[in-house]
Amino acid sequence: MTLFRRDGYDATTMRAVAKAAGVSVGNAYYYFSSKEHLVQAFYDGLQVEHAAAAAEVLAKERAFAGRVRGVLEAWLDVAAPHHEFAGQFFRNAADPRSPLSPFSEESTPAREASIALFEEVLAGSDVKVAAPLRPELPGLLWLLQMGLVLFWVYDGSDGQARSRALVASAVPALDRTVRMTRLPVIRSLVDDLVKVLSDIRAAG
Repeated sequence: MTLFRRDGYDATTMRAVAKAAGVSVGNAYYYFSSKEHLVQAFYDGLQVEHAAAAAEVLAKERAFAGRVRGVLEAWLDVAAPHHEFAGQFFRNAADPRSPLSPFSEESTPAREASIALFEEVLAGSDVKVAAPLRPELPGLLWLLQMGLVLFWVYDGSDGQARSRALVASAVPALDRTVRMTRLPVIRSLVDDLVKVLSDIRAAG
């Protein structure tokens, strides 16, 4: 991470990483088959930090909106030191063939850990969700976080204040929308959404 910050992601080589770590190039490749897999280890570590940072709000907050906002703000907190070079990672992560893509097979551990965190958000909350939507919601909340990540990457405001403002304004609307899913008048829309998600998985 020191080399990525100093030299940039593209200019950092596995040879340079091995030299800085005081190991042979072969030894470095034994543990990490590519530079991208080094970044995957960073993703995994960041997710562990995120879960730890979110634990306090999940322990004391029962309101769905408060839990979602707390978890998203916890992500902004742990990601803040890495904002300067996040754009360099994003250029590679945006390629669907890249192992750095959040949807890649290589990203499965970090993705599943994040979705599990949102499952915890939902399970301990006061919200009642339409039954067909309930198993889909943690994954949808993860997609919401991915949208926040994209916004944050391009957020040049001081301390990424606009990203925090986005969370503050979006979460109440999300809360109202989720609570409305149990209303009979929109039940058909919920069923349609669940079918679309099912079709997407089948196509994948």
